[in-house]
This record gives sequence, C-alpha cells and structure tokens, in this order.
Amino acid sequence: MNNKTKLWLSVGILILALAVIFIFFRANEDNWIKTEKGLYIKHGNPSFIPDYVQKQQDALSCASELYASESLKNISFSSQCLGICSFGEGYAVDIVHVPRTNEDNLPENQCSDYNSGIVKNFIELDKNGGLVRVVD
Repeated sequence: MNNKTKLWLSVGILILALAVIFIFFRANEDNWIKTEKGLYIKHGNPSFIPDYVQKQQDALSCASELYASESLKNISFSSQCLGICSFGEGYAVDIVHVPRTNEDNLPENQCSDYNSGIVKNFIELDKNGGLVRVVD
C-alpha cells in the first residue's frame, strides 16, 4: 500500500469515527429527562410523548384538580392525603410541609392506598398546591 492510499484510508477512518461519536452524543438530545423533583420535562424537541410521561402528566393534572376541589371547601391544608389519581399503577396525592417535617411521615397523614401498596406512585404538593416532588 502506498503512502497516498494510507493517508486517504486514515482520513476516511477518522471521518467515520467522528461521525459515530457525533451521532452517539447527539442521540440523547431530543428526549424526556427527570428533574430533581421527579418531573419529566422535554429536553430538546422529542418527536413523541412516551406513555410513562403521559401518565405522569395526567396524574399531575388530576392532582391539581384534587387540590382545586378541596380548596373550594376552604380547608386549611396541613400534612394530609388529598386522594388517589388512577393512571397506570396509580398516584397518591399528599400535602406536605416545605421543608418536610416529621408530621409528613406519619401514616395517618399519608394516603393509605400508597402505604398498603395499592398504588405505587405518589405526588407531593405544598399547602399552596405547588409541586414538591413526584415519585414514580
């Protein structure tokens, strides 16, 4: 093999390697990522919404509706269970303190369906209905 052929072969391999590296690192650009609160958000411009993201979004909408419904009753929110949103394996919706206190960890202030394993996920809201975290 002459030097000119070796040079073109080396350049070709280098270009191929750079293309593979670019595709590999670019592949994760358009997807859904989980924030520190457990909320799925768009990263880039994903072409579709996966089922697990849609279920979480539906559950969060349900949690907001539960909070709004209870707010109309002029309830003074404390650490308490608001109810259950049945999407996928279900979500328990709890009101908690920010920062969390020992009161939030008492079983009587949590949704019994979550504690007994009937639902597998939970959403915690603060006393104003703001998202604290999602565990799914």
